[in-house]
Amino acid sequence: MTSPRLYNLVAELTYRCPLRCVYCSNPTDYRNTREGLDGAAWGRVFEQAAALGALHVGLTGGEPTLHPDLVEIVTSAARADLYTHLVTAGTTLDTEALAALRDAGLRSVQLSFQDANTEGSQQIAGVDVFEQKLEFARIVRELDLPLCVNAVIHRNNIDRVPDLIELAVRLDAHRLELANAQYYGWALANRAALLPSRQQLDFASQAVERARRERRSPEIVYVLPDYYAGRPKPCMGGWGQKICVVAPDGRVLPCHAAAQLPDLEFWSVIQHSLAECWMDAPGMNAFRGDAWLPDPCRSCPESNRDFGGCRCQAFALTGDPSVTDPACDLSPDHRIVVEARDAAATPFRYRGQ
Repeated sequence: MTSPRLYNLVAELTYRCPLRCVYCSNPTDYRNTREGLDGAAWGRVFEQAAALGALHVGLTGGEPTLHPDLVEIVTSAARADLYTHLVTAGTTLDTEALAALRDAGLRSVQLSFQDANTEGSQQIAGVDVFEQKLEFARIVRELDLPLCVNAVIHRNNIDRVPDLIELAVRLDAHRLELANAQYYGWALANRAALLPSRQQLDFASQAVERARRERRSPEIVYVLPDYYAGRPKPCMGGWGQKICVVAPDGRVLPCHAAAQLPDLEFWSVIQHSLAECWMDAPGMNAFRGDAWLPDPCRSCPESNRDFGGCRCQAFALTGDPSVTDPACDLSPDHRIVVEARDAAATPFRYRGQ
């Protein structure tokens, strides 16, 4: 099989984080993942990614700014001519530290907000960081770095989508991502307390459309959660099609959650080149392309768009990563998603509990 070109590298520098967000996509057993890559090792990964055709690297985690070699990492990514984007909670860097990253080659910043106010933010993050985030957003724009505001949307904050839009405007953000929660990791553990109702989604959709009509800035990205969409999303644009994730321990994955899938062998950049991990690792090729597709996906005209949906979601909901994603209303397991939409709320389980 000919491997597709790699376009985007997601560099998970560390799973450490000062926040305890109830929707965190990190593995629930993240403490068992050691950090195996120092600044020099990440630099080699970036050089190899560029050789494979990658154009973009997202530095993420956990909280990537907790990696001790962050300036070296940014310098190496820029040297490899990768567009370098920092995904952060905005609680660990002051003006001087962010300026050093900008001077090292950082091109843009994504700042997470858990809500549009202090109370809602603290409820989801488990700590009081809202004012710190506002100050960090000011620093980002003061240093003339493009700012993307990311807000994970769920039952507890979706009614404040208009306020989140106003917040992004006030912060002079270039882009607002209203990212409906994806139910992996801690979000899956908290799904019954996070999944919004259809009425809430309709309200949010109308607010977004109204803002798009009335404003030119910021760009607003909003996608209906696949639990309500009727058709599944392609796994990270297609399993091993365009994007790879390098975990803190060096394993190369097709997506953030794939390490949880059983009986798949993924390789590490500590023992192999990135090209070998991307092209040849058995796990990376397990669901690449469409030869593996089950029924009813095999004969579906949309299979070359969604590739049967998300493998990690299929496993999380059915115990079998090879079946049709239950988010698809043609899946024989779609009742699982329907029943989840009707489940009663439960107390949150915070990250780290």
